[in-house]
Amino acid sequence: MAAGTRAWTGDKGTTSLRGGMRVRKDDSRVRALGEIDELQCCLGVAAAFLPKGLRADGLKAAFGRIQRDLFLLGGLLAQAAKAAGRGSPHRGLAQALAKLAGEVEALERRRPSGFVAPGGRPHAALIHLARAVCRRAERAAVSVAARDSAVVPYLNRLSAYLFLAACRQRPS
Repeated sequence: MAAGTRAWTGDKGTTSLRGGMRVRKDDSRVRALGEIDELQCCLGVAAAFLPKGLRADGLKAAFGRIQRDLFLLGGLLAQAAKAAGRGSPHRGLAQALAKLAGEVEALERRRPSGFVAPGGRPHAALIHLARAVCRRAERAAVSVAARDSAVVPYLNRLSAYLFLAACRQRPS
């Protein structure tokens, strides 16, 4: 493409959602999508800093799966509200929610007692950072997710999962 021939449609402060609908970049749906994008990045950084080892390898694989779930979740947020609660993407996220809920229950049995301050090892601190970003994404998604959608419950379980995963990475 020759320089200057690309149409930069976002220069006027708008962007396209799924289906081509144009919205302002400060739209609550765009804000929620940005939070999900940041969460995916945080998970990628946390995974990159995980040490070698069986426990970390399983967590790295889980983070990859969760990033794929978040692409699905973002797709649901990007479509028109009237269609967000129906169809196969919704079923896929509901299945991902069930899997994540089971993992939270398993980790919950080994939950540390007392207050846990974020930090410890660098990779544990990065997982805690991802948890905080997840909470922000959840707050942003509440205003735009369809009421019958698995979007908000998924983000709620994910923040619990990330908290418990970070705790498991702390020194004994």
